[in-house]
Amino acid sequence: MRQKRTQIRDHRAESALFFRRALVSFIGIAILVGLLLFNLFHIQVEQHQDYQTRSNDNRIKIVPVSPNRGLIYDRNGVILAENRPIYSLEITLEKVSELDQTFADLKQIMGITDEDIANFQKERRRTRRFKSVPILDHLNEKQVALFSVNQHRLPGVEVKAHLKRYYPYGDALTHVLGYVAKINDRDLKKLDKAGQLSNYKATRDMGKLGLERYYEKLLHGTSGYQEVEVNSRGRVIRTLKYIPPIPGKDIKINIDIKLQQYVQNLLTERKIDPETGKEIIKHKRGSIVVLDPKDDAILAMVSSPSYDPNLFVRGISSKKYNALLNNPDRPLVNRVTLGIYPPASTVKPLIAVAALTEGVITPNTTRNDPGWWQIPNSTSRKFRDWLRWGHGRVNIYKAIEESVDTYFYQVAYDMGIDRLSTWMNKFGYGEYTGIDIHEESKANMPTREWKQTRHKRPWYQGDTIPVGIGQGYWTATPLQIAKATSVLVNSGIVHRPHLLKNIIDNKVEAPAKFENFPPITGVNPQTWAIAREGMHRVLYGSRGTARKAFYDTPYQAGGKSGSAQVFGLAENQKYNADELEEHLRDHALFTAFAPFDKPQVVVAMVLENAGGGSSNGGPIARQIFDHMLIESPADIPSPVVPPIKATAEVR
Repeated sequence: MRQKRTQIRDHRAESALFFRRALVSFIGIAILVGLLLFNLFHIQVEQHQDYQTRSNDNRIKIVPVSPNRGLIYDRNGVILAENRPIYSLEITLEKVSELDQTFADLKQIMGITDEDIANFQKERRRTRRFKSVPILDHLNEKQVALFSVNQHRLPGVEVKAHLKRYYPYGDALTHVLGYVAKINDRDLKKLDKAGQLSNYKATRDMGKLGLERYYEKLLHGTSGYQEVEVNSRGRVIRTLKYIPPIPGKDIKINIDIKLQQYVQNLLTERKIDPETGKEIIKHKRGSIVVLDPKDDAILAMVSSPSYDPNLFVRGISSKKYNALLNNPDRPLVNRVTLGIYPPASTVKPLIAVAALTEGVITPNTTRNDPGWWQIPNSTSRKFRDWLRWGHGRVNIYKAIEESVDTYFYQVAYDMGIDRLSTWMNKFGYGEYTGIDIHEESKANMPTREWKQTRHKRPWYQGDTIPVGIGQGYWTATPLQIAKATSVLVNSGIVHRPHLLKNIIDNKVEAPAKFENFPPITGVNPQTWAIAREGMHRVLYGSRGTARKAFYDTPYQAGGKSGSAQVFGLAENQKYNADELEEHLRDHALFTAFAPFDKPQVVVAMVLENAGGGSSNGGPIARQIFDHMLIESPADIPSPVVPPIKATAEVR
């Protein structure tokens, strides 16, 4: 019997399985295609606006445009701070195929150094390839011409121009104008905190000191911007929109540059070296400020020695900066507002006003001066007068004229430190003057509370006595002395010293306005007149301490000298400047105003370690007054003043 064959494949089952699988696959594909179509519809139709905006954000960039910085002029329209084009050599990496060869060619042609290359490599890491990176700044005309001739050998290298701040008068105005310099990380944090960072996106420099810093917002202006289309690599293809920046406002200040230079020259010694025949210039350590007492506009403000601010604009080297920082004459310090000295006898007319108003003395009060004073009913040390044999019978006029220390020792003792400090605060001592620069010290008007906080000791009667002649714990800045003199001249009206005169917007000048401080009230007009007359006698009295410097002036003036001790003398020790090192000699102080009846000028100065205020400060004040009040200052000879012996120095 024949065996039945077994079927190996079931075609029907396989066909059914294939059909089921195909159906499932088709359904899956249909679902996925449906999802894809739905997602495309969602993106292309429902979210079209959103993705179009994102695309434009990638394609269109906002590029900030830096504004031109405002200019600074003196009161007569002479430009003091300007913007000059500078040329820099820059490399666009995208256009350079052999960078090392380019460096080699630039070394040969332009004389770049390894330091220049290192700085370039540091900067290129923060810059896109299509943007140029500077390798050499501040090219001179010869370098620009040299590059132009060889430009065909240097593909990808070009000279570009930028505006940079420039101060044509150099060190004459450094402590007034300050300077601008490159924005650093600390500046960025301050700008961010103040909400001004967006306005500095395209700005490289900002004000660091002086007026440049104080009026930064005014001088900087408002950044503009341009909308540009870029490709996938970020290269600009075209400009779509341009909003120009608003330049900073120009300002005119009260400084007279000719007067400023004249005053600076008074603190400069020039000699010819007999061996080399070269001129040797020495800048004396000191400061002078000149005010217009009508409103305390600052006409000149000189701190000596100074330095060239253009060094900082260009980017000062660490070597040069350390040389300035370690200079024993401290050129970086603005001595007018930051120099702290005992005000010495310059304050005696002010103390006279306080004592007369408080009833401590009267215009007829007289006292005998034997050359020393001692606290009543005590065995404490004797406080010496600058004139060891004394002045005899002294009233308030003579006390100011001859700068009688013992008279004011008694006044200080009778008033006490509480009333003294309160009154001197009214004149501006121990307070900011209000000048429109940030670099200023309040110095110190001592009080009981101050000493307890600072020295952890109570205030003693002996501490009050030297305060009566502007010594002891009392310190002041030259600007405070000038302001106090102006208050006296104006019978108690307290102006705010200021540098800004006008703000210039679109060639229209608007005067700057400054509010005065509260006036000193309750003082009899006769009291102000007594103090001013005492200062007049200082210059013209028969025994006035500065009479030799002012004996033949065609105008009348008033003034007061002072000599601030740098160290204390023992009770029986004599002061002899010739036997002391220079840094231990007294500081010379002088403050004055002229003309006497209708004052137009107030001058105050501190000459460090120069000796007596009358013999050293008086002639300088005289020259400034002559320069300003007499028609032909070029014809005025410098007054010849015989030196006063330092062993009996006039205070």
